[in-house]
Amino acid sequence: MKKILFLSASLLYFGWLAAQVVSASDNKSPADEAQSAIEKTFDESFSTEYIGQMIRQLSYKPHHLGSPAGKEVADSILTAFRRYGWEANLNVYKVLFPTPKIRILELISPTKYKAVLREPAVKETYPSEEADGLPPYNAWSPDGDVTAPLIFVNYGLPADYEMLDRMGISVKGKIVIAKYGRSWRGIKPKIAQERGAVGCIIYSDPGDDGFAAGEVYPIGPYKNEFAVQRGSVMDLPVHPGDPITPGTGATENALRIDKKDATNLLKIPVLPISYHDAGPLLKSLRGRVVPAGWQGGLPFTYHIGDGTATVHLKLSFNWDLVPCHNVIATLRGTVYPDEWVVRGNHHDAWVNGANDPVSGVAALLAEAKALGELLKTGWKPKRTIVYCAWDGEEPALLGSTEYVEDNLKELQEKAVVYINSDGNGRGFLHAGGSHALENFVNEVAGGITDPQTNVSVLQRVLARNAINTVGAEARKKAMGKHRLELSALGSGSDFTPFLQFAGIPSLNIAFGGEDGSGEYHTRYDTYDNFRRFIDPGFHYGKVLAQTIGHSVLRLANADILPFRYGSLSKTIETYGLQVANLLKTMREDTQTDNVVKNQNLYAVTTDTAKHINAPLVHSPVPFLDFSSLENALASFNTTADSLDAFLKTQPKDANSTEKINRVLYTAEQQLLLPQGLPGRPWYKHCIYAPGLYTGYGVKTLPEIREAIEQRDWSEAQQGINNAAAAITRLREHLQTILN
Repeated sequence: MKKILFLSASLLYFGWLAAQVVSASDNKSPADEAQSAIEKTFDESFSTEYIGQMIRQLSYKPHHLGSPAGKEVADSILTAFRRYGWEANLNVYKVLFPTPKIRILELISPTKYKAVLREPAVKETYPSEEADGLPPYNAWSPDGDVTAPLIFVNYGLPADYEMLDRMGISVKGKIVIAKYGRSWRGIKPKIAQERGAVGCIIYSDPGDDGFAAGEVYPIGPYKNEFAVQRGSVMDLPVHPGDPITPGTGATENALRIDKKDATNLLKIPVLPISYHDAGPLLKSLRGRVVPAGWQGGLPFTYHIGDGTATVHLKLSFNWDLVPCHNVIATLRGTVYPDEWVVRGNHHDAWVNGANDPVSGVAALLAEAKALGELLKTGWKPKRTIVYCAWDGEEPALLGSTEYVEDNLKELQEKAVVYINSDGNGRGFLHAGGSHALENFVNEVAGGITDPQTNVSVLQRVLARNAINTVGAEARKKAMGKHRLELSALGSGSDFTPFLQFAGIPSLNIAFGGEDGSGEYHTRYDTYDNFRRFIDPGFHYGKVLAQTIGHSVLRLANADILPFRYGSLSKTIETYGLQVANLLKTMREDTQTDNVVKNQNLYAVTTDTAKHINAPLVHSPVPFLDFSSLENALASFNTTADSLDAFLKTQPKDANSTEKINRVLYTAEQQLLLPQGLPGRPWYKHCIYAPGLYTGYGVKTLPEIREAIEQRDWSEAQQGINNAAAAITRLREHLQTILN
């Protein structure tokens, strides 16, 4: 019903919007016409039937990293590339990967309950049995055997612990139970550990992802009572990849550190469970009723816990070095063979992984097949095209990270762009990445037809954004937007090492928003679930392949690469205003809080005061000097605008073209901080990084923003100066084109 209402309301807007957005087919040059003909031939070379066949074939068995079925999937992808005319090989690393040996969770008091910790088969999960795949667990949890009182911490985020502080409740020496959601899963045990907890349990509450949202699988797409979200709890904001080969490729003879010295691994045991298993634990809790907003969807009143409910959690893992099989396929360029357009999607799954990742792999192979068909017509790319099917993404972005670390110098010299996808589904275009490619993404998206509405995918997502905007003034502003703004990238998929370690311009592209949601990282992420609820007819698999395929074709054949730095300069300027306003807001809030706290200082009882961890009165928020950043941005804006105007002339001289392109695609590297971010030097990009306490979620201008949030004023000032220096390097680098 929701979808029908959206389509009815938005059709009125589509007509207006279509008249406002310039189509990619308008005012084309002969070169554009030739490119359009190539793209038309490309589109005719694949079908939704092929994509469905690939999803069924590659998700037939559970195929996690290091499993025999994982190697079979890699070999199948390798064979397909070679059949389509690509030069393709396996690229193998040897990586640490823990798999579960012992998993015990039991309620000791006030009643007894032993958790099931398994997902039973339903007939729709054919063809696999659970014995073939990994059971529910959180990778990178340490071994542990703890018995302790249980405390409910809502979503286990900083704000939840602040609420517990105000209630005088500590989790020190306790096992916490937290809901999945509202952050990346690894943040929950990280904060629990910092708060002194000895164990962490994570469950999906039906109020968020279960019967409260709709019918559960196999009747509908939402999480049934036994479904469990597996996943990594490595501290990815410190660094991804093999934790015992930080910063270097995990080759056979790589120097490895001891696991206990890894800086991105937790110290407390962590286990995910279903809401079937969470129910008895939560129902046993007594003490205070949870605060407003904490009540979940199970049919009883939730309590925080008063120490009387005790649980036993025992976990043990096999810590093995296993092969990580990347598939690397190449079409060699004829004019610029040492300029690479790189495209990737991972192939490993927690279980069958029909959506995550096979729907993305199927699109990637459809593109590869269509490019192979183009080769048969005599077409050849000007630049080298490199397609990658990564292994080990699920545990820690292993395959992509080890590849980038192992080939860093060559990639920084040759990689023009990295384009990533992961899972995919029915709905709207989602695009994030390097903002110098924002114009390019809009041009491509304007030429791809949405299969439900028959307008472009660009027009459809702009319409959705306008309709979902709250407030007349905001909606009017949204309706005036004719361009999609790229989202900034944090982490969570294979773009991370390319963008934030190597400084290679990157894009992450997917469709979704009208698909089901309950299958994520469960054994129910199957072909049956996908074809019924995620992308019936596989239409959006084809749209994903078209969107990325057209992007690859245009980048591979462009005389001048389509980087436009005006978008980046304006975006960074916005981020600069945001951090300045953050500081201003903190100053105003601190002044207000201190007045209130001073007024109430003598009303605080001794019993209440002993539970307050932070000082009653905050130290003043200083004025930081943003002038270096403001000056750097002003100069960069001028250069970016001049460069964008110059690039519209499309210089044709072969020598100057090659020089211009090299400056354009290596420009992002100027934004890398040589020393990396404070406390996590693997992350080097000064504009985009995952937040220390947001996981996948991005922090823009991260060194400045997080220092302000943590009230580290000297580090914040240093971050301002570091960002200014990086932006100045970028401006000087780009200025060489204009000199």
